[in-house]
Amino acid sequence: MMVAWEAPASASECLVNLDDDLSVGVEAFSRIAPAVPIIANVIICENLFNVLTISTDGRLHFSVYDKYLNGLERVIKRMKSQSESSLLSAVRQSRGEKILEVDGTVTTQPVLEHVGVSTWPGRLILTDHALYFEALKVVSYDKPKRYDLSNDLKQIVKPELTGPWGTRLFDKAVLYKSISISEPVVIEFPELKGHTRRDYWLAIIREILYVHKFINKYRVTGVEKDDALSKAILGILRVQAIQEISSSNPVQFESLLMFNLCEQLPGGYFILETLAKMSKSRELDRGNNLVAGGGMYSISALAMVSNLGFVFDSCSSSSNPSEAGLLVGEVVVGEMSLLEKAVKESRDDYKRVVLAQETVAGVKVDGIDTNLAVMKELLLPVLEVGKGLLSLVYWDDPPKSLMFCLIFTFIIFRGWVGYALALMVLFFAIFMVLTRFFNQGRPVDEIKIIAPPPMNTMEQLLAVQNAVSQFEQLIQDGNIILLKFRALLLSVFPQASEKVAASLLLTALMVALLPGKYMFLLIFLEIFTRYSPARKASTERWMRRLREWWFSIPAAPVVLEREKEDKKKK
Repeated sequence: MMVAWEAPASASECLVNLDDDLSVGVEAFSRIAPAVPIIANVIICENLFNVLTISTDGRLHFSVYDKYLNGLERVIKRMKSQSESSLLSAVRQSRGEKILEVDGTVTTQPVLEHVGVSTWPGRLILTDHALYFEALKVVSYDKPKRYDLSNDLKQIVKPELTGPWGTRLFDKAVLYKSISISEPVVIEFPELKGHTRRDYWLAIIREILYVHKFINKYRVTGVEKDDALSKAILGILRVQAIQEISSSNPVQFESLLMFNLCEQLPGGYFILETLAKMSKSRELDRGNNLVAGGGMYSISALAMVSNLGFVFDSCSSSSNPSEAGLLVGEVVVGEMSLLEKAVKESRDDYKRVVLAQETVAGVKVDGIDTNLAVMKELLLPVLEVGKGLLSLVYWDDPPKSLMFCLIFTFIIFRGWVGYALALMVLFFAIFMVLTRFFNQGRPVDEIKIIAPPPMNTMEQLLAVQNAVSQFEQLIQDGNIILLKFRALLLSVFPQASEKVAASLLLTALMVALLPGKYMFLLIFLEIFTRYSPARKASTERWMRRLREWWFSIPAAPVVLEREKEDKKKK
């Protein structure tokens, strides 16, 4: 069907030789493959195609496709055997959960659980609702611990570093945290090289977590809830099949799982909203078609999973694809569905984000001194504006300062401050439009920066140490200011506190009695006329007295207490 879709005309029949290894492109695969939910779906089909064609120059050959189908068959059999086993039998009977993956049963690939300072080897089991860990005893497994993924418990699942005695050395673990447990749990997947096992488990755990977030957020219920879970299950099956056939090539597992991918793509929320709307409309259309006694159906993810032997509560054991399937919606004959349009728009946005990130990566420079030089050059216009304002404040050019004060005094008095700000914003907008018009088609001007002389490692360390010392000094000065304000508030120095209280009382009366326009005018005139020729001498005298008064205020006392270390081990 993919070959026929790619070359539909009768004149193209000579191009198709069934004896050769047939191949198709991404458009044919993306259009036809999602018709069978276990093979692909609309959201991840392009990423799946890229994985399958990583070594065949963007063409999917039938030999590779056949290996993929055989891999799917093997993982389906394995998942069915796990479902029919005695693993978590009591839990499965009570909750109706389906086992999706098991790890830790082979001694060469252990799974370790870290809780606090305790570490236990054991068996890890993922179902469509939760994660279970069974600690290994001498000849059996302990009672499983359940870490819920289905309810809204503010769960956090992220990669984590582990190591001996609490060190953070090895990036091979997954952290699970929720409000239902007292402390985070770390699941480690030891392996000699890389962290592929951890990445795989992190992706499939998040897929189950994200599908339940989707279900809870959009209040998906009934058959549509089971269909959403089926989409996640089929996604995990596809990832397992890819691992079966391409164990040597690195795979980004998140890109092959639809709910993971929607969390990453810009506009992924729009894809999920479209999916939820389609689910509700399909529910309505299903009812209408049942009443009418007809309708065109395609096999759904729910029906596919049901046919594989995973029966949901909403599925009848005797159902067949034409009866249990959903109304055609994800793939519409002759046109793009709403979901396909949402995915295409999100992918286009993602391409723009990737291009933007490439420019960001290209302008990153190394070294503190070099980054400071770049920042100084970028902030040069702002610095120049700041220098100009300071020049006006200090009356370096009295005629300019006088003109500035008169103009802004008039603007404030007439109540035109809002109009002045709007005019400034309008100026920037017009400048951007004119720049785009005149520079259209031209290359972007590069910012030329004179690089500082190179620094060796010791000089860089000294620069870092100097920066840290300056930052520490700023923090100390800030603490002293806060402690002095505390002393004034608590009247540690009564005379100073009385003056501050009187000043606050006067300020409160002015704020209460004077209109805001006049308050703003007084503040402006105070700031921009204090260094005018008429006020400069008195301002310097008052500033000197203010500094002397501030230095005379004692800081509130501080007592440092060390927390007693509890050396008892759990």
